[in-house]
Amino acid sequence: MLHKDLYELTLVKRVKVSRNNLGQPVGSKARLLARYLGIIARNANMLPINYESWHQMPDSNKNQALDNIKERFALEVSDTYIKRALGKKWRDHKKRYKPQREIVKCPAGDAKDRKQVGTSSRQKQKFTHTTGSKSFAYVTEAEELSPGQKVGRLELFDITNRKKDGSPMTSEAGEIKLEDKKAEYETIASSDSSVNLEDINNRIITEVLGPKMYGRVQIQGSGVNPIQYFGSSSQQYMPSGSQAQAEV
Repeated sequence: MLHKDLYELTLVKRVKVSRNNLGQPVGSKARLLARYLGIIARNANMLPINYESWHQMPDSNKNQALDNIKERFALEVSDTYIKRALGKKWRDHKKRYKPQREIVKCPAGDAKDRKQVGTSSRQKQKFTHTTGSKSFAYVTEAEELSPGQKVGRLELFDITNRKKDGSPMTSEAGEIKLEDKKAEYETIASSDSSVNLEDINNRIITEVLGPKMYGRVQIQGSGVNPIQYFGSSSQQYMPSGSQAQAEV
């Protein structure tokens, strides 16, 4: 289905978007939804970028955008998820936007300098995933279509940090021997009751990627918080203090 086809849909013919057990959109139409969210986020009449933050955007604007999306999609995902996803795309758009007058005033070498800075920054990244426009939820669902295949965070990290030929994306990714690390933790768990076998994958992810971002779950995609993923009783991977509330 093309984007232009979305404007001709009726309520009966809306595009159905399914969700996984974590509330993330999955299935063949999830990417179409993501692209349409990007279109709405860039709509200056609906979601103008003159506000300092998404939090300051009036609820009336957010609800107008949500209604527009619901006219074209039959969503299983929550309104909160959609608004958060819109907020992320709106912030990304706001960062990229440069008024024409600022571009004219920039010295001739600035564009080249910015490109070099961007290239240098990417080269310093230890890990670069290969999912492209596909979400982690989309990749996970596709992998789990294979009989008996269960994709956890550790498996997803390995899948998304390899090229099509199976080689690692970066030298740092190639140096990580996930199976060796898993065997090491399993050995520790056999003699240390404080190490839960079910948490081994999470421990390895934390060791490899470092401390998680506050209120988020690494290698799980957007819309998933620690309480939702680990459970309210799990403190080992929870941020200290009250749970961060994402802007909606």
